[in-house]
Amino acid sequence: MKLLYSPKRSGNVEVPPVHTPARKIARAGQDRGEIQEEEAAEKEESHSVPEACNQQQKEEAKCRALAASWESSKFRLRPLKGHSDMITCVVVVDNLVISGSRDTTVKVWHVPTATEQRNLGGHSGGVTCLCAPPPEYCRMLALDVGVPEKERFLLSGSTDCYVKIWALSTGQCVKSVYTFNVVTAFCFVPEGQGYIITGSDGGKVQAWSWQSSACCQSINAHEEAVTALQSQGPLVFSGSAEGTVCVWEVYLTDANPLHRLCQWGPLVTGCGGSKGSLGTSNSGRLALSPRGDRVFLACGRATIKVLNWRTGTVTRVTNHRSSAGVTDCVSQTSGILIGSCYDLVSGESTLNLFSLPQGKYVVSLSSPDIPRILCFTSWFTASGSHRWVTGGRELIVWEQLPPKTKQKGDVAVRRDRLFETCPTVESDEDSEEDCDDCCEEDYTPQDALDPAEVASSSWLRCTLQ
Repeated sequence: MKLLYSPKRSGNVEVPPVHTPARKIARAGQDRGEIQEEEAAEKEESHSVPEACNQQQKEEAKCRALAASWESSKFRLRPLKGHSDMITCVVVVDNLVISGSRDTTVKVWHVPTATEQRNLGGHSGGVTCLCAPPPEYCRMLALDVGVPEKERFLLSGSTDCYVKIWALSTGQCVKSVYTFNVVTAFCFVPEGQGYIITGSDGGKVQAWSWQSSACCQSINAHEEAVTALQSQGPLVFSGSAEGTVCVWEVYLTDANPLHRLCQWGPLVTGCGGSKGSLGTSNSGRLALSPRGDRVFLACGRATIKVLNWRTGTVTRVTNHRSSAGVTDCVSQTSGILIGSCYDLVSGESTLNLFSLPQGKYVVSLSSPDIPRILCFTSWFTASGSHRWVTGGRELIVWEQLPPKTKQKGDVAVRRDRLFETCPTVESDEDSEEDCDDCCEEDYTPQDALDPAEVASSSWLRCTLQ
């Protein structure tokens, strides 16, 4: 269903004052039991507000503790060199980093030595998306194609209209699925026998059987290119260049497995092809990351939109100090929301960390040596430290360092005073154009992408915790 009305926007909830209820006066015919029930209900209601206050205090204390744990953190950056064009997507499988690029290749990297382990060549067009099915679904396919049961597989999508399935241990392509459409995004749904959900540059969403590779369903879901697909249990979230977000449920007993639960257009999400004060178009810039009933949206603006997909209410998280900031991707890891931000004026790239579920600002990481970040993935080392990989014009590994470790070139976290003095999470009632006056001067982006290049690419990916 397409909802055409403007939903109520959510803001900060004010806690009402606590009032002591007046004593009940017995009415004629009201027995003592009824009076006691009403008094118990009023007593329970009177305690609900203090409990809400206590919960808020606990969340604030948790956020302060999280910020304190990050204050002395440092990261060491190591480039992974080998691609000859833009890195569009990156995933991690069993501590192996796998990247896809517009140079048509998929590369497997050995992180400890920062060396290329394997080059998966087979696409004739740029690689737009990658994903790895869970081990139990890999075992199902391993039996079908006659490879060892413990084999891990990787899926790659490309502008050549193919989805290819690779055996990681050998680099062999075990299956190729021709989709008849440029593949701009996909995800794997681990329900039943498994499904591959693909999105195209024309807005089409298709469901494919994991076992037979047959097309189960094809839907003209969006008006423009599908730039993000993400699964969460039986739910599938799709986002498109025109700023629309659709939520689907997979019905295992139906021949057409995808059923649309709701659709929110650009008037609700606040994303789409509008232009900012610097003349940059936001078209084709939607990435998403779902968490429960909320979806975090990055759509080429200075804020991260937070959409409650059940109600259509929208809030926003401040991700840059002015309208010159561009949010390219969002990710979640271990109770933290990470948003990438690129400053069109200074050319500086930043990763901002926010606590979940509150969305409170924690810390930032930035360096003049970091190019624009277009894709992101993360995992933990055996010692429990964070390890991230970012992609764009360069592929970079971020290694969290032990305490008191220091070397020239290491990136230390910092606190942005702007985020400390103004609310991070705010209502979306006011237009983001209100802050356009913050930065009106002429500029020359140091690492900006060509607008046509942005509109035709699909390097905005999403990840799910």
